[in-house]
Amino acid sequence: MNYNTVVLESIEYIEKNIKFNLTPDMIARKCGYSTFHFCRIFNIHKGITLMEYVKKRRLSLAAIDLFSGKRIIDIAMDYGFDTHNGFSKAFKKEYGFTPTQYLKRMNGYFKEESTIKIGGYIMNPIILKKAAFKVAGYGIKTNVTNGNYTKDVASFWDNYDGENLESKMYKILNPPKHGEVGLCIPSNKENGDATYLLGVIVEDFKNVTEDMITVEVPEATYAVFTTPPVDTSDDLEQENFAKIIKQTWKYIFEEWFKDSGYELDESKMDFEFYDERCHGRKDTVMEIYVPVIKK
Repeated sequence: MNYNTVVLESIEYIEKNIKFNLTPDMIARKCGYSTFHFCRIFNIHKGITLMEYVKKRRLSLAAIDLFSGKRIIDIAMDYGFDTHNGFSKAFKKEYGFTPTQYLKRMNGYFKEESTIKIGGYIMNPIILKKAAFKVAGYGIKTNVTNGNYTKDVASFWDNYDGENLESKMYKILNPPKHGEVGLCIPSNKENGDATYLLGVIVEDFKNVTEDMITVEVPEATYAVFTTPPVDTSDDLEQENFAKIIKQTWKYIFEEWFKDSGYELDESKMDFEFYDERCHGRKDTVMEIYVPVIKK
């Protein structure tokens, strides 16, 4: 049995019925499994519970609808939230902003349907202090000086020729929260050779296996950027996503730093964060964490 196919079918069903009262029983029955068995399959493959995925997906779509001009209470009701307050609390927990704050910060992202140009958006990052944390996962050999660097990273999970490392990693490490961290670890600073670690945040390294890599990321102050949304639903090679990530990095170092009042904290580590918003969607985004210090 190809469980990957089953999980994809369930996600397609969720997408078509996202505004209806979905339940685990309903989704499992549609896929031909008992609720208990299917929920275990989904959790193993996605690293997140079935209904947590549904909730996150509803909040993601609601975030887009905020730019349609609809009232927040109407959007909340559309996605199954009983009250404005309940929706706002769930939204802030997911994105760090209330719906109103998010709308103000992100305004402009969804107004152009043509090719996205980073410079056409006002990219105001969140400035936050993040405590030290541990990351464990798998490494990709790459080179930061060539044009394939971001493509290597963005397409890794979908094109790895072997065991599903994402599922394996979540099963072994059982991280407290879903989401992959991308860290570039230089192996030769002269020629640009590096290992790009794709891993998850863990509380400790006790479950790490010999084929994994571990990193301890120190406490730092970060400027956190969200990439403009791009459609990757039919982009198996993730080329559009890789392009927008590269353009965002370019914007950060060539444009944003100039007038930001900050400079790069070279003693700390930058990293990328990928969650359920970056897997084959029409509104694919990810976050870039850049360590900064005031000038």
